[in-house]
Amino acid sequence: MSSPLPRTLATAVDHELVVKKSRFLAHLAPATTESAADAVVAAVRKQHWDARHHCVAMVRGTHADAQRSSDDGEPSGTAGVPMLEVLRQQHLTDVVAVVTRYFGGVLLGAGGLVRAYSAAVAGAVEEAATRHLVLERRAVREVWVDAPHADAGRVDHLLRDWSAAHGAVVGDPEYAEVARLRLLVPPAELDRLDADLAAATAGRLAAQVGAERIVDVPPAD
Repeated sequence: MSSPLPRTLATAVDHELVVKKSRFLAHLAPATTESAADAVVAAVRKQHWDARHHCVAMVRGTHADAQRSSDDGEPSGTAGVPMLEVLRQQHLTDVVAVVTRYFGGVLLGAGGLVRAYSAAVAGAVEEAATRHLVLERRAVREVWVDAPHADAGRVDHLLRDWSAAHGAVVGDPEYAEVARLRLLVPPAELDRLDADLAAATAGRLAAQVGAERIVDVPPAD
């Protein structure tokens, strides 16, 4: 069985941490491209133009295979990499974390900086989870069923009920010579769909299976 895909974020969250009078402002945002991540970093820098450091960690790609970090003037290895490690441990992708630091006049040392930057990002992730903003990613298959117009309403109702019970998503139908009813179906449920559709239509209708897609969904309760 393949490993679950990394999770992602629905929208941006913020978290503040104060350590020995230094303020660490964590901003965690979705970003599916490097340019989108760079735009998030630029916006944070503009908002907090008077801060000394804006440290960054980003993870991108379906399998979290593109990663980057920056210490932005902090001692090497004390900010960006620890932040990145939190994102890895939380199995997140297509996100960028920016932690802005306002120096409070007390030196924290390398270990203190590592703990502070890590905790700031971990706090932002926890905030996102509390607000149900962390999304699971699932692989599904595009599926369509072509039905005569006379049967379209009944089959559409059948597929909607079936989808609700089997973790599928109903797409927008198309109406031409026939009604094309679209679904996104978990691969493990394809055989069940074939069997249930055949039973409900006396074998007259069959599902056609298309390409794989990745979708973001709220985690199951």
